[in-house]
Amino acid sequence: MVRTLDSLDAAGAAVGVRVDINSPLTEAATLADDARLRAHIETLTELAAADARTVVLAHQGRPGGDEFETLEPHAERLDELLDAPVEYCDSTFSANARSRVRALDDGTILVLENTRFYSEEYMEWEPSEAADTHLVGKLAPVLDAYVNDAFAAAHRSQPSLVGFPQRLPSYAGRVMETELDVLGGIDESPEPRVYVLGGAKVADSIDVARSVLERGLADAVLTAGIVGNAFLLANGVTLGAASAEIVNDRSPEAVKQAGELLDEFGHRLYLPRDVAVERDGERVEIDTESLPATEPAMDIGARTVSAYADILEDAGTVILNGPAGVFEDDLFAFGTRELYEAAIRADHSIVGGGDTAAALRSLGLDGFTHVSTGGGAALRMLTGGTLPAVEVLDD
Repeated sequence: MVRTLDSLDAAGAAVGVRVDINSPLTEAATLADDARLRAHIETLTELAAADARTVVLAHQGRPGGDEFETLEPHAERLDELLDAPVEYCDSTFSANARSRVRALDDGTILVLENTRFYSEEYMEWEPSEAADTHLVGKLAPVLDAYVNDAFAAAHRSQPSLVGFPQRLPSYAGRVMETELDVLGGIDESPEPRVYVLGGAKVADSIDVARSVLERGLADAVLTAGIVGNAFLLANGVTLGAASAEIVNDRSPEAVKQAGELLDEFGHRLYLPRDVAVERDGERVEIDTESLPATEPAMDIGARTVSAYADILEDAGTVILNGPAGVFEDDLFAFGTRELYEAAIRADHSIVGGGDTAAALRSLGLDGFTHVSTGGGAALRMLTGGTLPAVEVLDD
C-alpha cells in the first residue's frame, strides 16, 4: 500500500520532493515548454499550504546531451507559477545545500541543482545500495520525509528515486497517486477497450500490444505510424523499400514479432487501409492494395481514419500511445489529429505520455480524461511491468 500526502503531517517538516520537470529547452537554455512543471503544482502547493519546508529534487537532460543544464530557469518559472516563495540552490547535497535546507522558512520551496550533475544519479542501483550513495547519505539527515511525485522517472532505479525511501518516511505525491490509480486501474475501465498504438517506438508498442492482448485488456488494437507499417509488412503488404528500411532500422525483429501476434490475435488487431506519402511536395494517399511506393509512408490515409473512427465511436475506453504519423509536418498531421479527436469523444480516454502528449500540445488538442506525464513509465505499467520507484514506496 503506497501512502499519499493524506498521511503526511507536513507542518514545519523538511520534505524532499522528487519531481520530473525535465523539459525541452531553447538554444539559450531557457524553458521552451513548462507542461511538466505545471503537472506538479498541486503537490507543491499542498505542501507549501501545510507549512512544509519543501526541498525539490529533479533532473534536466542527461550527460553529453544538448539539454543537460542547470535547474535555475525551472526554479524561476516555479516561482512564477506558485503562490509560495521559491528559492534556488546551485548544488544538491553540498554543505551549502544542507545549510540552505536547515534555514528554510515554513511554506517555502527550495529547488536544488540538477541531480544528474553527480555521476551516482545516472547509474542504476539496488535500493539498498542507492541509500548509501553520497547524494542520499548527505541529504537524508536534513530531511524529515520524502515524497515521490516523479511518475515519469519511476521506471528508473536511481538514488533520488529509490534511495530516500530506505532512510525516510515516504509518500506518493498527487501526480504519482493519480497515475497509479488511472494506469493501474485500466482493467476496471469501461469496455470495450481500444488501444491505438503508433509512433516510432516499434518494439515498445509491440510489447504493449502483446501484453494487453494476452491479458485480455484490449478488445481491439488499432495500429498506425511505423508500428502500423511493421504490421502491414508482417501481413504480406509490400510497402516499398523506403518504408521497410525504416521499420527494420527501428527494430529488426519487429516484422517477425508482429506476424506472431497476427497469427494469434488477428481478429483483434487492425491494420491501416491506406498510407500517405510525399510526392512532388504534395500529400498523396495510396491504398495498401496499390502499394509499393518508392516514398516512405508518413501517415495513415482517410480510409484508415474513417474505419478507425467507427471503432473508436463505440469504445468505452480508448488508450492512445504514439502518433499516427509525422505530425510535426503539416502534410502528415491529418491522421494523428483525426484519430485523437475521435478518441476525445469516447467516454474514457487515456493518453500514454511521452511523444503522444507532445503531439497533443503541438496540435492544440484537449479534453482527454487523463494525459500521463510518463512515457517509459506509462509503457511499463501498460505492459504489466513493475516500477522500481513505486515498489520502494510500497515497501
